[in-house]
Parts: sequence; C-alpha cells; structure tokens
Amino acid sequence: MYLIAGLGNPGRKYQNSRHNVGFNVIDLLARQEGIRVLDCRQKALVGKGRLGGEGILLAKPQTYMNLSGESIRGLADYYKIETTRQLIVISDDVSLNAGQLRIRKQGSAGGHNGLKDIIAHLGHDQFIRVRIGVGGKPEGYDLADYVLGHFSPQEQKIIETTAKTAADAVRLIIGADADTAMNRYNTRNEKGNKAAFRQAEAEAHEP
Repeated sequence: MYLIAGLGNPGRKYQNSRHNVGFNVIDLLARQEGIRVLDCRQKALVGKGRLGGEGILLAKPQTYMNLSGESIRGLADYYKIETTRQLIVISDDVSLNAGQLRIRKQGSAGGHNGLKDIIAHLGHDQFIRVRIGVGGKPEGYDLADYVLGHFSPQEQKIIETTAKTAADAVRLIIGADADTAMNRYNTRNEKGNKAAFRQAEAEAHEP
C-alpha cells in the first residue's frame, strides 16, 4: 500500500492558501478516483482506494503543518508503510515558480517546516516528495503571512493546472517508479512548463 499525504492546515480560513496545495491535490485525487477522505486515523483524514492496481491511502494530516510528521509517522506505523518506497508527500515550495513541479526521492526539508517535522519523526529523508511551486515571497513580506495567504486569480488558474499535473505524476510514480516521473516532469519544468503557464494565464483572463 502507498501512503499519499498532502500537507496543509485544517480549517476554513486556510482553504486554498499557498500552504495548502498538498491538501488540494489529495482532494483532486479523491474526486478522480472516487475515494472518500473522511475517516479519522492517526490525527489525519484518510481514505482507502486503489490506483493502478495498487492499494493507496490518501491522507490529509490535521495536526497543522509544522507537526505533520506526528500524523504521517503514526499512519506509516499503523499501516506498515515502507516509507522509503511507499510514502509520497505533496507540499508547497516557495523556491519554485508558481506552477512548477519538482519530484525528489530524498533530500533536506529546504526550509519547509512540514517536511522538516516528517524527517524528524521518520528519522530519515529518503521518501518521495512532490513539490509544487507557489512562487517566492515578495520583498518585505513575512514568509509565514505569505504562505498562509491566497493566490491571485491568475495564480489560482496556474495552480489548478499544476494540481492536475501533480496527480498525474503520483499515478506515474505508482504505475512505474519515481525515476520515470522525475525524468518526465522535472525535465518539463526545467523548461518552465510554458505551455501550461500560457494555458492557465489565458483562462485567467477569460470573462
């Protein structure tokens, strides 16, 4: 079974904030695959299903972002997840342009407190993560205020397009492997994913 965890903060006021793009991808996957993410387990909302012939557990930790590791470690232990192979974490990333996607099999938290807490609770950094760019904070902004803020209408269209790409990337990771997904999506985004940006920008300007 794969544990697919999207990071975010619970509560209405955080919905669709930059920090909650992980939750948004889980919601999208749940709709696409007909999975109800409503059960409470290990301080997370979870839902079981199948994807590409594999069992999956979709999870939205309810511990708030900075304590994400507590919930994910609990889920991994309870469901006997091999975290170096069967854990996929989806999070926001301020070091990437809005709409860019980056997949990694290991690495540091890169200043992301949710990933930092997961690494601390797991005791290693060798788990798959799908990072969604939300753009760097403007000069003079407080980082916490920025990531808890909301997207402009144009950015929202770009992020919605990228959430669909992230869901496709998760499918490829499970159906093939992380290396295949990295080769497809990281290379695409090194070139700026310009086609997706142009499409989203055009849609944002439609009446």
